[in-house]
Amino acid sequence: MKVAIAGGHGKIALLLTRRLADTGHEVVGLIRKPEHADDVVAAGGEPVLIDLESASATQVAEALGGADAAVFAAGAGPGSGIARKWSVDRDAAILLCAAAQLTGAYRFVVVSSMGAGQGDPGSDDVFQVYLAAKGEADDAVRASALDWTIVRPGGLTDDPGTGKVTVGESVGRGSIPRADVAEVIAVALETPATVRTTFEVVSGEAPIADALAALTPGPIAG
Repeated sequence: MKVAIAGGHGKIALLLTRRLADTGHEVVGLIRKPEHADDVVAAGGEPVLIDLESASATQVAEALGGADAAVFAAGAGPGSGIARKWSVDRDAAILLCAAAQLTGAYRFVVVSSMGAGQGDPGSDDVFQVYLAAKGEADDAVRASALDWTIVRPGGLTDDPGTGKVTVGESVGRGSIPRADVAEVIAVALETPATVRTTFEVVSGEAPIADALAALTPGPIAG
């Protein structure tokens, strides 16, 4: 499988790139800064330079390079303001969704957030807007013709992965290593039961493959 990852230099994205490359998949990492290219290469991916805040859907489709699947793992980051929550966390996800449909990358995974859709879009609080933006992006993806999966992790840590999780529509507060989120995405890409599902995930007791296989695929849009 050829997988394109938006936000290809992020921590989860680099872990996912290494995991996919090590298991025989081809990975394209979409990056905004040329200086990030070497890290993508070191992880086993092919860097492609494109700015999701200024590119068109056609340009992004070309950057996907005939990928079979796309992963939205981009984010404005904790130091960004309200405007970039909309332009990256919402608009860039919607753009990638449109590009994936144009180029036929129908398997589509979004790294969302626990609490997405519960924020106040009119708030002056950046985190409230972030949750609102992520929720609007998720809604747009769910309305698409893609075989989507929306992953909503709890608090992210840099601890070593455990390989065990709790998943569900609502799992309560908790944290999860970025390494386990990357593994969840990698397994989800090849697990039919995750297609058209939205789920929260935190550290738990179930092996990742078992937890994802127990999900129930959602109905086809339309």
